[in-house]
Order: sequence, then structure tokens, then C-alpha cells
Amino acid sequence: MPDAGGALIRECEEAVFSGEGIGAGQARRLMGVADSLLPELAAAADRITRGFNGDAVDVEQLNNIKRGACSEDCSFCGQSALYVRDPGAHGLPEPGEVAEAARRAREGGATSYCLVAAWRGPPTDAEFARVCEMVAGIAGMGMGVECSLGFILPRQAARLKELGVRRYNHNLETARSKFPEICSTHAYDDRLETLGIAREAGLELCTGGIIGMGETRAQRLELALELARLEPEEVALNILVPVEGTPLRLQAPLPDGEALRMFAAVRFMLPSSVVKISGGREAALGDEGRALLRGGANGIITAGYLTMGGNDPGRDAAMVREVGLSPGRGE
Repeated sequence: MPDAGGALIRECEEAVFSGEGIGAGQARRLMGVADSLLPELAAAADRITRGFNGDAVDVEQLNNIKRGACSEDCSFCGQSALYVRDPGAHGLPEPGEVAEAARRAREGGATSYCLVAAWRGPPTDAEFARVCEMVAGIAGMGMGVECSLGFILPRQAARLKELGVRRYNHNLETARSKFPEICSTHAYDDRLETLGIAREAGLELCTGGIIGMGETRAQRLELALELARLEPEEVALNILVPVEGTPLRLQAPLPDGEALRMFAAVRFMLPSSVVKISGGREAALGDEGRALLRGGANGIITAGYLTMGGNDPGRDAAMVREVGLSPGRGE
């Protein structure tokens, strides 16, 4: 039937709006629709986004509070000490510097702010105390505060919650079946355990991964299904930017349309979550994410990533408005 794919998209959209949701089989079929149906898939994902989340786009800014010299061997990462000698590597800054950076981010249009540290974790007591000072310094600025500190202890997660941290970020990175090719210094279940600790402490979850690391479409679906099982408040999807020195430095670009396919499928599976275009959008997408913001996404990272620059916040705010949306906290 020539319209079978279109009928599937309409059927799945109706299931989402009815509250029934879609199952793994429907998600698999959505991920496999013909390229010619991608505009229709994106349009349906956009209607779901608007229906469940309105027109707000969560504009997040990162602060890499401890950069480089990480002990882990994640094969995509320019912060791994095994692959790259990062000239920008540094230890934890003074809390006052971080508070000032957060203030500038808010004035520049950021609606959430995430403190990220490149270490395995859990942080030592001294490191964690310094992070807590940073969190206290930016609490009450009117932005959602998030942390990404690697593996953490239950008492540390509870303290972050007390201080006003809203979400804890810990990405799964890829599908379980792909993970052993990506990292050998810790296990997939270690990451799931960390997310469980954060959830138990009452923190919202931000998790996701990187697409374009040589995984199959089936493995991208596998990741999406795991994310749907976890029901995170935010999903962060990155597109690989190969880093010189890392094992994935020669990885071929993700085929056209696969990013849109993934973002749309995740939106069908998690209609109420913030689905954020994270690292790689400026380098990997010719339109810097405009189509994805009308194809399931309702969040972006602005002003740069952990080891690479990004768009000026004003430029990103203008882009959001250009596609008919509003910079603001995505709920």
C-alpha cells in the first residue's frame, strides 16, 4: 500500500495524543519509514511537541568546571587522557567565577545552566564541597540548575537536591549492544545505576547519547527504547563530531535524515520530555538545528560545548524565533 507509512504515522500520532502511547513495534516501524515520509514524520513530531510542551525552547548553557585529563576511555571523547592532551584542561574554578559566568549566561538568554565535570566520579569530598559552593552561588537566578558529575553517591545526590539542583545529567551514550565498542573502563549498568541514584534522591533526569558513532539504525532504536523506559524529564541527543586523536576520529558522517528520524521517534516515545539538540548541531547540521526544532526537539545547547565552541546565544535566540518558537524553559 503506497500510503502505509503515512497511515502508520497518523496512527502513532493518534495513540500519543490519546494517552495510549506507542509500543516497541510501532517505534521500530516509525524508525523505518521511507525517506520520502520524513517530512510527514517530522510534522507529526512537531505537533506532538507543541501539544505537550507549547512553543518554549529550553536554551541551556554548559560550564565545563573540570576539563580534560579524564581516566575513562570513551572512544568519542576529546577529554580522555588516553587519547588527547588537552591544552585547555583545568581543575575546578573558584565558585565566584562560576556564579559570574552563570549571571552572564542568564543575561544572554540561557534558561538553564549545567555544571559538567570530566572525571569518572564519584567526586571526592573536597571536590564535591567546591561544586556545592558553585551551586549555592547560582541558586535563585531564575534558571534551572543541572549537574553532570559522573558517578555519584546517594548522599551526594541528596545534597544536590537540597541545594536546588533540578536535574542530573548522565548519558547512556549509545545502545547497550554498542556500548562495549565505545567504552571499556566502566559498564552500561554503572550508568543506569547512577541514574537510579539521582532519581531516588528526587532529582529530575537528563540522559541521552551520541548518534553517528557507527551504530546501526536498530541500535539507535535500542537506545530510544531504553530512554523511553527511563522516562527522563530531558533527553540530550548529540551528533558525533570526530575529535582528532580519538578512535572515532575517522568516523563517517551520519547519513542525511537519520538525525531527524531519531529525534522524531524519541518525541513519539517521550511526548512530554525536553528533547534537546546537544553537541554537534552546528557542525553536523546544515541548518544548525532549525528542522529538528520543528521535528521533535524543544531544547538546544548554546554558546559551546565541553571542548568546542558553539553559536553566540543571541544568534541562537534569533534562530529559535525565526522558526516561530520562543526561547524559554522547556517543560
